[in-house]
Amino acid sequence: MTLAPFGTRLRAAMDARGPLCVGIDPHAALLDSWGLADDIGGLERFTYTVVEALAGTVAVFKPQAAFFERFGSRGVAVLERATADLRQAGGLVVMDAKRGDIGSTMAAYAEAFLRPDSPLFSDALTVSPYLGYGSLKPAVDLARASGAGLFVLALTSNPEGSEVQRAVREDGRTIGATMLAHLAEENAGETPMGSFGAVVGATLGDLSAFDLDINGPLLAPGIGAQGATPADLPKVFGAAVRNVVPNVSRGVLKAGPDAGALRAAAERYANEIRESVA
Repeated sequence: MTLAPFGTRLRAAMDARGPLCVGIDPHAALLDSWGLADDIGGLERFTYTVVEALAGTVAVFKPQAAFFERFGSRGVAVLERATADLRQAGGLVVMDAKRGDIGSTMAAYAEAFLRPDSPLFSDALTVSPYLGYGSLKPAVDLARASGAGLFVLALTSNPEGSEVQRAVREDGRTIGATMLAHLAEENAGETPMGSFGAVVGATLGDLSAFDLDINGPLLAPGIGAQGATPADLPKVFGAAVRNVVPNVSRGVLKAGPDAGALRAAAERYANEIRESVA
């Protein structure tokens, strides 16, 4: 079955369930706060609890691949099952793997997450363009062919990111602005929006110097534990706020292990986001 383009499916999911994206980040401290061991058993219990509690109501999920890969093949197997279960329940999966390389290696990374018959096939993948935007071409091409999407690191919330992303090119444009311009080109003419998005931190404050109108989604980490709030979204993203996919990880996950508490936390954030971006 050929999937509709990711941008089309994402808009439908955001309209139906709200724009909230819940990160699935089973790091050791969070497992401990749930009373779980930092082992494969704890990983399974944590992950499947989140999936069962939220898969039917939240629009987008962002598993952080590293927290599964650290357990080796058994951890990757948990990620495979969680990805399939989330998608089966109607959630969209953005795999947060931040892959970036050149040539056949970039093509292999793309095949791992964007080829429809892969056990880790995801609706979208985070990628790093800092070997040059053109190095992402294998992922761009496969995403188009499979109906998937990409989220390209453009203006990230970590303080170290500015030394690269706000560096100024010879043409006077910053690296971050250059990545946004490439994405606008990828999404030109697409409706209701394109499938190639940017990662733009919700903690960055005034971004009026950047053109965020890329006709594509803007994945916005930083809400909750990192200090941003849903009320900050209009100030940060301006007219592009309707295409923002706000990510909350610890703010929701710390409510576990009770499934009802997880659902209540997700619903609270979803409602606050709806009110802020309406």
